[in-house]
Amino acid sequence: MLHFSRFKTIAILVITGLGILFALPNVLPASVLARLPSWLASSHVTLGLDLQGGSHILLEVDGPALIKERAEQVRDEVRRVLRDAKIGYSNLAVRDTTVSVRVRDPADTQKAVTELRKLAAPVTDSLFGNSTGEMDLTVASSADGAVSVTLTQVGLNARIRSAVDQSIEIIRRRIDQLGTVEPNIQRQGADRILVQVPGLQDPQRLKSLLGQTAKLSFRMVDMSMSPQQALEGRPPVDSEVLEGPNGEPYLVEKQVRVSGEDLVDAQPGFDQQTREPIVSFRFNSNGARRFAVVSQEAVGRPFAIVLDNHVISAPVIREPILGGSGQISGGFTVQQANDLAILLRAGALPAPLKVVEERTVGPSLGADSIESGKVAAYVAAGLVAVFMIAVYGLFGVFALIALVVHITLMFSLQSILGATLTLPGIAGVILTIGMAVDSNVVIFERIRDEAREGRSAISAIDKGFVNALGTILDANITSLATAVILFLMGGSGPVRGFAVTYILGLLTTVFTAYTLTRLMIAYWVKWRRPAKLPI
Repeated sequence: MLHFSRFKTIAILVITGLGILFALPNVLPASVLARLPSWLASSHVTLGLDLQGGSHILLEVDGPALIKERAEQVRDEVRRVLRDAKIGYSNLAVRDTTVSVRVRDPADTQKAVTELRKLAAPVTDSLFGNSTGEMDLTVASSADGAVSVTLTQVGLNARIRSAVDQSIEIIRRRIDQLGTVEPNIQRQGADRILVQVPGLQDPQRLKSLLGQTAKLSFRMVDMSMSPQQALEGRPPVDSEVLEGPNGEPYLVEKQVRVSGEDLVDAQPGFDQQTREPIVSFRFNSNGARRFAVVSQEAVGRPFAIVLDNHVISAPVIREPILGGSGQISGGFTVQQANDLAILLRAGALPAPLKVVEERTVGPSLGADSIESGKVAAYVAAGLVAVFMIAVYGLFGVFALIALVVHITLMFSLQSILGATLTLPGIAGVILTIGMAVDSNVVIFERIRDEAREGRSAISAIDKGFVNALGTILDANITSLATAVILFLMGGSGPVRGFAVTYILGLLTTVFTAYTLTRLMIAYWVKWRRPAKLPI
């Protein structure tokens, strides 16, 4: 048991050396990191929000707005279906979650119901994608030709779940383009999203990025009357009055000629003539074709660029735009142009998000937490060192060397995985300091027991390691199962951060406390050939 082949020895030393190498970037100054290879310099532990400060925002999907939008979509679909089926109708309207319509000829009522039921889709389970057996729409009728299409609660709940899932991905894309490191974005409850961005001290900018739906559309400006006349009287049915960049009204057609969904790229830049900040955009083939057709038909007319129901620019089309690209100008600052480009590249949110809670954690608070964690770690390590040396002598020194390697390997694994270290994570590190030597205590006590039974020093050491292995594995496997459950079911970021640290600590404990300690003792035995145990 104390024999190590050359291959095993080299493997243990290589693992230890690599652990030290990947943990080094966490303690080296920035001037030294700049001279290291990029693959090594980027390998470091990221501090969480509670350690380096940053912004914390809790967002909620605007359910009523999502339901209203869905009801309006169903209204438009009902209009299309009835027209395609050549069924006369009147009084098409939306009331809460119901779209009602009256069929002119009662004899066509059943035909209308049959056609409209084709709009209903089965609701799928969000986890496995299986059908739940329920539909997202129900269709009912009466003898007098009244037909109602109602959004089911199951369908609305599924749509809200889907909106949260899509919003998480879009939020992640938007924040990633800010250049921040390791944002924590996760679902909270059925309709809320928690966003924590370590290192970002400007919560207002984060709110402006996340609070905008960023639904971009290109529409024609209605020239049939002035915006003031529309405000004072009644605008045309197919037009609406929207606010411009400086608060001035615009009468804009409701029909979307080109959608922001056809954008493939958006980049901030400067106008070559005026040098003012602009955003250049580029469409995909479908968007480029539609944009070319519209610009050919509307030469000499103003073309409104609408973002979240606000006109950000309304340039006059001087000539057809055939290249599938253009630019947006609107008196932007450099940061506004950059943020708008980020919003357009990341895509539109499926529903508006409301800020429920926001707070900023200052870096000084994080520095205090780190300092407190260091003090706790030093005290814990010191007490463990005193105990191990006092009780186990030279073997205690071997255990402390293994403890140092254990902590180093923990940080190297966190660096390789790109894990985020939080305050609970520091607590996990401190906890594993005691756990790391616990296996050594079991081994050393086993060795003492074997020596008391009359075995020689070498035989007692060998037998002690053999008999302790089962106990060590049992204890660590059960602890590992608990840690995995804590990670999977913990939900919140801090709980998962603690679980990750705990899991890594258990894995490195088995390697350092058993394998590395055994290697050191084996070479000591080979060198000294002891007749008596030093414990």
